[in-house]
Amino acid sequence: MPAPLLDVQGLETQFKTQEGVVHAVNGVSFTLKEGETLGVVGESGCGKSVTMLSVLRLVAMPPGKIVAGKAFFHGQDLLAMSSEEIRQVRGAQIAMVFQDPMTSLNPVLTIGKQLEEPLALHLGMDKKHAMERSIELLDMVGIPNGKDRLNDYPHQFSGGMRQRVMIAMALSCNPQILIADEPTTALDVTIQAQIMDLVERLRDELGMSIIWITHDLGVVAELAQRVLVMYGGFIIEEAPVKEVFAHPTHPYTLGLLGSLPRLDNKTNERLFSIEGFPPVLYQTPSACPFAPRCKFAVDHCWKENPLLVEVSPEHRVACWVDTQTGRER
Repeated sequence: MPAPLLDVQGLETQFKTQEGVVHAVNGVSFTLKEGETLGVVGESGCGKSVTMLSVLRLVAMPPGKIVAGKAFFHGQDLLAMSSEEIRQVRGAQIAMVFQDPMTSLNPVLTIGKQLEEPLALHLGMDKKHAMERSIELLDMVGIPNGKDRLNDYPHQFSGGMRQRVMIAMALSCNPQILIADEPTTALDVTIQAQIMDLVERLRDELGMSIIWITHDLGVVAELAQRVLVMYGGFIIEEAPVKEVFAHPTHPYTLGLLGSLPRLDNKTNERLFSIEGFPPVLYQTPSACPFAPRCKFAVDHCWKENPLLVEVSPEHRVACWVDTQTGRER
């Protein structure tokens, strides 16, 4: 079996606030294979984005701090690299597309200037070749008249076009991994579909691996081969996408799927709502973080936080209760 392209082990990230230390990511471990699309799902504040920002060392320090863990990429630990070494990886080998393109693009620089900068920095291109490559990239992501648009500023593009520019910037140096942090959230449904089709096509053409962060399970079903479900800074379920939809095992995953409208629902059942609120993690939970909202909770859930255990091939879950039978494991 080939070694994973990215291997994250025991990642922990904390933020110091006036109210106390927030334990945002708590011992997260996962792998990413070559050519794979990995979906990361969960509600806002569950640690999805912070996990990936930590891997790329983009967490602001202070207030944030990566307190433990390793992230191996081609045998090198990203978390142990010097600032200069990680700068050579970011953008060139691992690229990230952020949620809001308006705040990610510099409003006072032209699109051409922002596209050409990483090409000069990472690939050493001169002005002429960087401009030619920028026009190619705009054409690749479906922005017409690329040559004429290089001198335009971000405010002259629509939301969907700005996101295409962000994807072009991320792909400029042919990265091996693309991390997409909810890139379609601020866009309307039609543009969302276009961006997803674009990423899927580019993935197949360029052979890169993708980590797609989202709270939308419909997007995961469309794009990903494998999915991580996060809650309270922990991975609570990990499985191939088809397995998660066919046999969801964690009560939180069941709740997420139950909250989705279904076209095959002929019984007119009401959508499921998960009662309660997400945890505020001023301390690392000693019990299951989902226990206060869980209808399957037993005494054991309040005493010890479960580890991820395999329930079927490639399917792991962190839960003391078998949700199929209601019995404790």
